[in-house]
Amino acid sequence: MRRLVLFLCSLCLAIPVLAADAAKPERKEVFGDVTVHYSVFNSGFLQPATAQAAGLVRSKNQGVLNITVLKDGKPSTASVTGTVSDLTSRKTDLTFKQVNDQGATYYIAQFPVQQPETYTFTVTVGAAGKTNSFSFNQEVFPGE
Repeated sequence: MRRLVLFLCSLCLAIPVLAADAAKPERKEVFGDVTVHYSVFNSGFLQPATAQAAGLVRSKNQGVLNITVLKDGKPSTASVTGTVSDLTSRKTDLTFKQVNDQGATYYIAQFPVQQPETYTFTVTVGAAGKTNSFSFNQEVFPGE
């Protein structure tokens, strides 16, 4: 009986997390005909040759924010700026670099990851003559 109660309590705590993912399964923002896709990962997951080609530091203590901008479904150039802040509101400016690879354009920035933490990312994208901003939270872990 005790296990059943513990299981039900755990399930109740997990429902908001599952609902949040269900509400926004794709990591993208749409601004009219401009779509911005984004992802965050630890740079230690990159293959050494990939990191070198993109000019990234491959480290268990470095995160990467990857932004792709599409206009009418096709890769588009943009100006991308942003910040990342931790739970103590310590804010770090992100410096994005443009990477062109086989017809795709990516904007990537690195940031330090010292411990598992939920970060708030604020991104501003200037494309198609308009500037749009969005924010999102993501938990990031240093590599093993």
